[in-house]
Amino acid sequence: MKKINDTLKKITELNYNLMEKAQDNLDNLTKPLGSLGRLEELAKLVVGITGRERPSIKNKVIFTLAADHGVTAEGISAYPKEVTSQMVYNFLNTGAGINVLARHAGIRVVVVDIGVACDLKPDPKLVVKKINYGTQNMAKSAAMTRDEAVKSIETGIDIFEEEFARGIDIVGTGEMGIGNTSASSAITACFTNVAIEDITGKGAGLDDKGLLGKIKVIEKSLALNSPDANDPIDVLAKVGGFEIGGIAGIILAAAAKKVPIVIDGFISGAGALVAYKIEPKVKEYMVASHCSVESGHKIILEHIGLKPLLDLNLRLGEGTGAALGINLVEAAVKILTEMATFKSANVSERIG
Repeated sequence: MKKINDTLKKITELNYNLMEKAQDNLDNLTKPLGSLGRLEELAKLVVGITGRERPSIKNKVIFTLAADHGVTAEGISAYPKEVTSQMVYNFLNTGAGINVLARHAGIRVVVVDIGVACDLKPDPKLVVKKINYGTQNMAKSAAMTRDEAVKSIETGIDIFEEEFARGIDIVGTGEMGIGNTSASSAITACFTNVAIEDITGKGAGLDDKGLLGKIKVIEKSLALNSPDANDPIDVLAKVGGFEIGGIAGIILAAAAKKVPIVIDGFISGAGALVAYKIEPKVKEYMVASHCSVESGHKIILEHIGLKPLLDLNLRLGEGTGAALGINLVEAAVKILTEMATFKSANVSERIG
């Protein structure tokens, strides 16, 4: 826990004084007051997070964490667990959705094996931080030990800090793991007290019968393991996933380094929820890129108090929504730093 505790000590409030200055600067740009809406809010937020009056977003990174889930043995997914490792190779070969959208936005993607259920072929583009070969079946036992839960968060911190040395101005979260919507539903239900059937969706493509079975498995897992909602690490250990813990660690580490965090969909949201329960101040550092089709994602965002930028019926994961969100945050910062003022452009200001 030492690495987690050391990280938490570095997470501070935003720089509200600079945010007030940023608002003044935005109000003096050649536009009606507030006419760029949430773009202005984003620009001001980045100023508050970074502590820089004129921030710059050049080094953009999305972490895509891959891990398997033992609960797939219960038949809760439309795809076999082998798809997790197959998709990792797709990421490395730059053929996945996240690769396309990240390339479009000039974002580098860091692919991490944090718990894939097999040994992957060595690749210089693959970061191997394997905690175990997938989690245990949470319908029969705890998904992981408490030590593994702590290690997953601390591994996320390590992953971020190692990449931070290369330069990061903004970070996005992404994941890949067959079965991870079940873990995310269980985590969400535990922290929010919302009924499982109102949280759980069809994931990668279950039919109605499959969805009912998935709900029963999640209910069984929660009843069996009795995770303590007042202890985020216990919840992660009992019904979570290695990639979810890793995302929580990335969020905590980024907040400690004053880096804006753009979270992706439902699984990234579950990681954000764990991070928020560990340290509520991280809420101020997070931007919700979109609202997923998965019903549990909206519940997570409302619980934390985050308003999504987009609603495009996305449910792919990988960090795809985060790539779009990062693009918007970058645009917002450029409005603040590149747009002319009334004075510099010799444009008459509002009368009265």
